[in-house]
Amino acid sequence: MEDYEALLDRAIENLPDIETTDARFVIPDPKVFIEGKTTVLDNFGQIVSVLNREPDHLMKYLTRELGTAGKIEGARAIFQGKFPSNVIKSNIDAYADEYVICSECNRPDTQLVKMDRVMMMKCAACGAHRPVKKRKATAAAPVAALEEGKEYEVKIEAVGSKGDGIAKVAKFTIFVPRAIKGDVVKIRIKKISGNIAFSEVVQ
Repeated sequence: MEDYEALLDRAIENLPDIETTDARFVIPDPKVFIEGKTTVLDNFGQIVSVLNREPDHLMKYLTRELGTAGKIEGARAIFQGKFPSNVIKSNIDAYADEYVICSECNRPDTQLVKMDRVMMMKCAACGAHRPVKKRKATAAAPVAALEEGKEYEVKIEAVGSKGDGIAKVAKFTIFVPRAIKGDVVKIRIKKISGNIAFSEVVQ
């Protein structure tokens, strides 16, 4: 019986060649608008094309991270609930970091392949291959809900377009002013609106 490394090497060798490009990798800014009680990502198809990933894979990631339900309608994605464009953008950027950008050469010329139930990423630009990282749990224990005025310890998972840190607790996306990705900070919740919360850092 072949060992895991041999099977992995064979799977990677059998992958189709990926064309590399020197063009600058730019993810389009999400075109988001609110329609009733839903959020429409109008250029979902364009974003998927640039990321070079399956639409269902990105959609599953976004609905999980936003803590909501959603569907793909043509070139658009529709999410239940109201989400600002910077929240959508930060989650798309996080998806690219996790599933598209090579951690060795920072190029997007990668492909996903499943091997023995492990998702692997192969880079055509530098030849690197690695398991896709599992999402690390936040520093705080999971809670069912946030409450305004209460304090929590969170880990900053991304930075929004306006410079605020973004943390996740249960279904909530929390904006933390002046926080840097990777920081673990103590915060106080100032305001909650749906699945979105705004906070201040507790000194």
